[in-house]
Amino acid sequence: MSGIRLAIGVFVMGIAVPVTLFFLLELHSWTALFTVAATTLLAWGVADLFASVLEKPRLQNRSPGQALREDWERRSHEHE
Repeated sequence: MSGIRLAIGVFVMGIAVPVTLFFLLELHSWTALFTVAATTLLAWGVADLFASVLEKPRLQNRSPGQALREDWERRSHEHE
């Protein structure tokens, strides 16, 4: 993930969308705002992870679930 993509994603999904939802839903507490922000960031992160796995041509002759497990194992071994 490039730095600019990460910065834009954090801004949009961590600030812009939660603040918009906060005002549109007429929420009143800070915890509601932070909950919406955490939820949108988590959803974006998971969707980006799935997109990065599915966009690679490594899926030939494999299911997306199998590719995701293998990619997760490979990434965990890279950080050790």
